[in-house]
Amino acid sequence: MADFLTDVKTIRERARAHIEAGAVTEGYKADRKKVLAVLNEVLATELVCVLRYKRHYYTAQGINADAAKREFLQHANEEQQHADWVAERITQLDGAPNFNPEGLATRSHAQYVEGQNLTEMIKEDLVAERIAIETYSEIIRWLGNDDPTTRILIEQINKAEEEHANDMADLLKKMF
Repeated sequence: MADFLTDVKTIRERARAHIEAGAVTEGYKADRKKVLAVLNEVLATELVCVLRYKRHYYTAQGINADAAKREFLQHANEEQQHADWVAERITQLDGAPNFNPEGLATRSHAQYVEGQNLTEMIKEDLVAERIAIETYSEIIRWLGNDDPTTRILIEQINKAEEEHANDMADLLKKMF
């Protein structure tokens, strides 16, 4: 079995040799450009989800709307937090977060579907969460140990997406 750590002297030398690389050290094994592209897709997905949840918050009507509106607003705020975390990670990897609204929907994994009534809104939010869960799970597997920081970030976001999906499924059950 190999030693756990590289010689500390070697680590110190490498850290000084490429200081301009910031957080990206020689130990980073992923394809940084591909990771940045995928993270910008995740950013777009989160932003589309913020917009959809916000629309649903403001337009939900009906006898069950109050409970749903609370969930929509909470989820919108959490999706915004996810977007902020992803944007921060992109900059840590010396990339540029793509907030350009042009093409946002095509960069996003989830779709922006408004829904015509409360039930449709909840269903569309549940579908979007399920898309995020599946694609984020794939990203987690793809990253493996090549970029553990990004993997952990996506795992944390995915955990919240699973909670959101559960919330939407619960709301949907209450509608019938």
